[in-house]
Amino acid sequence: MEILRSDAGSGESEIAKFYANKTILITGATGFMGKVLVEKLLRSCGDLNVIYLLIRTKKGLDPIVRKEQYFKCVSFGKLLEKNPDIVDKVRVVKGDLLEPDLGLSANDINTLASNVEIVFHCAANVRFDQPLRPMVLMNVVGTLKVLRLAEKMSNLQTLVHVSTSYCQCNESVLEERAYAAPQDPFSIIEMVETMDDAALAEITPKLLNGLPNTYAYSKALSEDLICRYNTKLPIIITRPSIVTAAISEPLPGWIEGVTGPTGLMIGAARGVIRSMHCNPDYSSTVIPVDKAINGLILCGYQRAKASSQEEKAPSKQNEVQFCNLCISKKALASWGDSIETGRRFFYETPLSFALWYPGGSIKKNYYHHLFCVIVFHYLPAYFIDFLMLISGQKPFLVNVQRKVSMGLKLLQYYTTKDWEFRNERFQQMSSRLNAIDEEMFDTSVGQLNWETYISTYIMGMRTYIIRESPSTLPYARKVLRRLYILDWVSKVLFFTLTFWYLWTHLDGFVESGDAFIRSSLSSIYHERNNTIHA
Repeated sequence: MEILRSDAGSGESEIAKFYANKTILITGATGFMGKVLVEKLLRSCGDLNVIYLLIRTKKGLDPIVRKEQYFKCVSFGKLLEKNPDIVDKVRVVKGDLLEPDLGLSANDINTLASNVEIVFHCAANVRFDQPLRPMVLMNVVGTLKVLRLAEKMSNLQTLVHVSTSYCQCNESVLEERAYAAPQDPFSIIEMVETMDDAALAEITPKLLNGLPNTYAYSKALSEDLICRYNTKLPIIITRPSIVTAAISEPLPGWIEGVTGPTGLMIGAARGVIRSMHCNPDYSSTVIPVDKAINGLILCGYQRAKASSQEEKAPSKQNEVQFCNLCISKKALASWGDSIETGRRFFYETPLSFALWYPGGSIKKNYYHHLFCVIVFHYLPAYFIDFLMLISGQKPFLVNVQRKVSMGLKLLQYYTTKDWEFRNERFQQMSSRLNAIDEEMFDTSVGQLNWETYISTYIMGMRTYIIRESPSTLPYARKVLRRLYILDWVSKVLFFTLTFWYLWTHLDGFVESGDAFIRSSLSSIYHERNNTIHA
């Protein structure tokens, strides 16, 4: 595995120099990772030629209008403040991965085919609870359409595909190499296009063959499909692990969406989640989004450089490369440490609204967790909904808990398994940069202070998702103190009533117990006598 090295003595960024005057196509640019990728390219590789964003019409808004809204996102604030004209380098192409030929016009296809040199394919359906059809149509068929478009690109230097570290969950160790999919991707595409929903739902568990969800399955199929283009296109498949809030770029703690650990933190801070099935000793396989995006840009650079060498070695020409964008296991914090640290910081920076005092804990034993879910999730939810119903208000908490339980069920697969992802290529890429690129495209986390990062993560979640500014903290702390008192009063009242009930019915319990023991002894005595006489 050969990784090209930049000139260590260079006083300029070799990566920015490579991307200068390049024309780039990005799918999935409106997603969390996509926005960070676009911002980073514009800020650190500002001499690039054009970035084409494949954006579909949504909610009746034309893609051009969506571009205006796109750059209103707070993640582009600092960039546009320094260089407002940089948006002129971004052009929107109306398209959709679910449409034939990506929904592109003939003119747009010719433009992209003639000009694009680098493709970042980030678009994907990332929900874990979807049936098979939408996952295959988006993640597998959509990828096939991108590959076919890339074949027409006469100047293509590299195609960077974003997969996931969890595409081969049945493997004990994920190496940076190709794996065969459980089934032939073209056969699955044909099946999805011809079978009805009921038949697909019935056959899905057999197709998954132990994989946790259709997302992981579709990504495995996509990788297999891409590897069939190994002699046609210069491709690198990247596999990020769980992507979390930014350390520093584009903004400290910047996060978007409420999936994975972010949703868990919000639920816990609201007092809704009080139990989680998790092995606290296992590593929390997360990677901050700015580190993952720097890795993507590095992969595009290294794969293109490798392509120029492959032209001299026909036997290796256009061999698909793999890079696991993951933090080494020894540098990761455990789930237990991460959750306890997060709980401590939530007490310092609480939310202004919570249904109950944040508490609870992680459970290593599934049945212990299940008991706590019933007692601390569902019973209070039914009680509060009952009070709301008799007071004429619309109940909602039971439905919330059902969604929470579904989310926890999907997440617990990943928090109760010890994952091992090999990342030699990723490490070598970052270790062989010159000093300028080491700073501009930093992927190192060896010295990362996880306590500081989790604190930044929580503040980012509070600011960018919950939309609560730091000025609300004094009020939020007052709310937390009230909930703390209410929580203790409720506990004291519960145990007092329980003790009172047991004490007042003690004679009855004793009499019932005595009668039960006498009856049991009598039955045993008569049965013994009958056996002896027989």
